Amino acid sequence: MTAVLTGWRHLRSGKVRDLYSNDKDELLIVASDRISAFDVILPEAIPCKGQVLNQIAAKFLKATSDIVPNWLMAVPDPNATFGIKCETFPVEMVVRGYLAGHAWREYKSGKREVCGVSLRDGLKENDRLPKPIITPTTKAHEGHDEDISREAILANGVVEEKKYVQLENYALALFQRGTEIATDQGLILVDTKYEFGENDGIIYLIDEIHTPDSSRYFYADVYEDNQKNGLPQKQLSKEFVREWLIKNGFQGKDGQKVPEMTPSKCNEISLRYIELYEKVTGETFVPANNEDIYERIERNVT
Repeated sequence: MTAVLTGWRHLRSGKVRDLYSNDKDELLIVASDRISAFDVILPEAIPCKGQVLNQIAAKFLKATSDIVPNWLMAVPDPNATFGIKCETFPVEMVVRGYLAGHAWREYKSGKREVCGVSLRDGLKENDRLPKPIITPTTKAHEGHDEDISREAILANGVVEEKKYVQLENYALALFQRGTEIATDQGLILVDTKYEFGENDGIIYLIDEIHTPDSSRYFYADVYEDNQKNGLPQKQLSKEFVREWLIKNGFQGKDGQKVPEMTPSKCNEISLRYIELYEKVTGETFVPANNEDIYERIERNVT
């Protein structure tokens, strides 16, 4: 469902967010309860998910505004953020401090290079990398994002070199700040992605940052023992949804069917999102009145 908001025109809907603009060419983003995995929107919504994403993103945008200007101007509703409209750079800056998720799946398949970044032999899943690496992807409004190397970005003029270097510097500085914040909460920021845009020649951090949809966290207190003993890491991220889908034969490929998302499964996913919110922010999650989310959003935005 996409809301009709008085005074705002609907620009487009992404996998999770609905984008609107007003007559001042400003932007309103509504975080829905939709959930996606493998670049596919799953058939059932997850209660409170949009609020979790919106509020975590707002908190960390404010906590990193000294590193890079960001698009946030105000948060008029638990599910909505109002800000500066930017021309989006067509790449996502994925920063990895550990070998996990997609990078691990590529490595496990025998590849020793991810997005042009070389990885040594002998690594195990979830091993810490010598230093954080950037493994960019293309930014697709629809369909699948694709891995791309720094060299290809520059050679094909996807982003001019001077600006791309600035994006790299911003991404690594943001990852360092996110790592420090996570450490204070007893977590490890494993990997995450950042998106940037430009307005009037100024680069802005846009979209969400350090949320369970864009990031992966491990629990710091058990990390070393689990690695030493070859055990799975206790983590907070959307990876558990991907693992459930893979286990049930779905990876977003043609002909595959999404397994049934029962009310019980949706509630389980919701509770995991709320757990991450409370763990990563150190605050108690207070669900908004969700009887009619879009009516509430329109009232608050207006």
